[in-house]
Amino acid sequence: MALYPGGVYDGGMKEDPRAKVLKRLSRIEGQVAGVRKMVEEKRYCVDVLTQIAAIRSALDAVGVELLSDHIEHCVAGAGEGVRAHPEAKVRSQEELVEEMRLTLGRFLR
Repeated sequence: MALYPGGVYDGGMKEDPRAKVLKRLSRIEGQVAGVRKMVEEKRYCVDVLTQIAAIRSALDAVGVELLSDHIEHCVAGAGEGVRAHPEAKVRSQEELVEEMRLTLGRFLR
C-alpha cells in the first residue's frame, strides 16, 4: 500500500486498470517528447498544434479512467470498500460527493 505522487493510491485500482493508465501515461510521455523535438526542429506550427491536441485527448482519457475508478470505489460505496483510498474512508458520502463535484468542475474546464 503506497501513495504515489498526486495521490494515486496503490490499493485503490485493480491491476488491469492501473496497467492501462500507466501504459497511457507512458504513451503521453512519448508524445510530449515528440512535440518538444518538433519545436526544436522548427516544424510547422499546425503540425505541433495537432500533436498537442492529441496529447490533451490522451490526458482526458486518463482522467476519465481515474474519475470512473474513484466514483466506483470511493464515492459510490462512501469510501467503505476494500479498494477505497484511506482518505475516502474518513469522509462522509456528502463530503465525497462535494469533492467529486469540485473535481469534475476542474476536470471539465
